[in-house]
Amino acid sequence: MRVMERASQQQIESPRAFLYRTALNLVIDEHRRNALRRTENLDVLDQQEQFFSPSPHRSLAHEQRLQLLQRALDELSPVCRDAFLLRKLEGLSHDEIAERLSISQSLVEKHIVNAMKHCRVRMREWDA
Repeated sequence: MRVMERASQQQIESPRAFLYRTALNLVIDEHRRNALRRTENLDVLDQQEQFFSPSPHRSLAHEQRLQLLQRALDELSPVCRDAFLLRKLEGLSHDEIAERLSISQSLVEKHIVNAMKHCRVRMREWDA
């Protein structure tokens, strides 16, 4: 499209160079658009969410699922539950969790995976 538009406006002195430059500009434009999408601030989503008011039925279902999740978490050992919550709620790295709980990083990873599996299985059982 750009080549056609440009060609209709004026004579292109070096068509090959013009094509290469046009292609390069398109790649740069696409890269910039993708970079902007990757770094979009999540506050935008939070601001949009404040205008969303779920129905009472939906709120109740959400509350019930949270209660089931709490039951599943209560079934875990304290260290397994703590590792999972530190990762998922507080966003700590595996190294930070290992240091805080005085356990190895590989044990932290195992606890998190086991907690996720346990919660997934229990939630499926209770949903059925």
